[in-house]
Amino acid sequence: MTGDFTRRGFMATGALGGLGFLAGLPPVSAQDAKLDPSIVRFRPEIEPLVRLLEETPRERLLEEVGAKIRGGTTHREIVAALLLAGIRNIQPRPVGFKFHAVLVVNSAHLASLNAPDSDRWLPVFWALDQFKSSQARDKQAGDWTMESVYEPAVPSADRAAAAFSMGMDAWDTGCADTAAAALARGGDTQAAFDLFCRYGARDYRDIGHKAIYVANSWRLLHVIGWQHAEAVLRSLSYALLAHDGVNPAERDALADRPGRKNQERLRELRATWNGGENRPEAAADMLAALRTGTWDEAAAKVVALINAGSSPQPVWDAMFQAAAELLMRKPGIVALHACTTTNALHYAFHHAASDETRRFLMLQNASFLPLFRDDAGVTDGVQIDTFEPVPDGKPGPEAVEEIFSGLASDRLMAARRTLAYLDAGGDPKTFVDAAQRLIYLKGTDSHDYKFSSAIIEDWHALSPAFRNRFLAASVHWLKGSSAPDSTLVARTRAAL
Repeated sequence: MTGDFTRRGFMATGALGGLGFLAGLPPVSAQDAKLDPSIVRFRPEIEPLVRLLEETPRERLLEEVGAKIRGGTTHREIVAALLLAGIRNIQPRPVGFKFHAVLVVNSAHLASLNAPDSDRWLPVFWALDQFKSSQARDKQAGDWTMESVYEPAVPSADRAAAAFSMGMDAWDTGCADTAAAALARGGDTQAAFDLFCRYGARDYRDIGHKAIYVANSWRLLHVIGWQHAEAVLRSLSYALLAHDGVNPAERDALADRPGRKNQERLRELRATWNGGENRPEAAADMLAALRTGTWDEAAAKVVALINAGSSPQPVWDAMFQAAAELLMRKPGIVALHACTTTNALHYAFHHAASDETRRFLMLQNASFLPLFRDDAGVTDGVQIDTFEPVPDGKPGPEAVEEIFSGLASDRLMAARRTLAYLDAGGDPKTFVDAAQRLIYLKGTDSHDYKFSSAIIEDWHALSPAFRNRFLAASVHWLKGSSAPDSTLVARTRAAL
């Protein structure tokens, strides 16, 4: 957001009124507690808890939140306050780096739902600490904070969608911001979601974080309630308009080419594109195109397969496999985001209502994967559909224990052992439960949570024939049992 727009429309610090539970913290002067009317405020029932997260020092936050939980504060309230505190205090540009404190909240929430009772709060408390770390980094970079919306420019509800599209197409931050506020106030959640899905996928900047932010924030709004949507949608609109240099509407950057081409190409798909057969050979053809083709050729292959009678399922099967294969070939941030972006776009594909938006999302994901491949510098390597299993001779849970104990020293061997375990009828849930628990205990990075939540969801989305190899490939970013425990584990348990 530009400096002049920041003064008119985005972030600062909120209110301190009614925070009796902060008695254990250093006293706050009257001047410090005075409300700044330019700062975005949240609903009265959540504002005090957001302030607690903002004002409590990092070294005391887990203990203070633990006291609130023991006093009756719910998981939903903590998650809502965590998301909103991140949105108000951390600039969403670039849509990564310190902003991962916001992007990871949904993954931490999902991890909590999947965790055993003894570990239930570990992911959320990790995310609380991550917020404080990112908040400190944001202060060092200028202390960006969200201000209240510029009310005179907020369009009426019946003009909100058109105004939002106009602002996004022109890359006009002010227009998009006020229109986003109007969309939130209008309450048509599905129409708003379709708009954000479309713009979250239109360009390749920030290696997929735009699409990830759309999907994750929408999931969380279903948890915390649409009453908190205005600040979320405004933050989203600002994030989606991130770019470098000249206005993208006035140039032909590689990041924008797939979106422009696929907006036209989607009209080539047959009218019954969402039907057809789930053909394994179509998945193989699509995977081959993703391995060697350009972004343009990959999207063209989608059209050819669908028009030849394939359903979308083999296309997505191939895209999930291609992303996982990138991670096997070159484990790193770029390949990891090929996985989490595919997860986000698949979520959007299945939850968008607009037929055109759904076609666009599928084509964009196909085009993005070759860009991820090229950015990762991957030309060849292990193939996800042909690597061989290596049985270790141990049954059931013992095999899973062996996989994770040796994971850090040889990830490909761990993948081969995982495949052998699954092919022999091993329970995927036993493997997944062990993988996630190691994330709770040893995870040190937001990507650990984002990735583990994504692969569990995507495993269910794949056709059964491809699930074992996909899950086996995931060990290239999972935690081994030999890694040290996170220092936050003991603090979390003590705080609760």
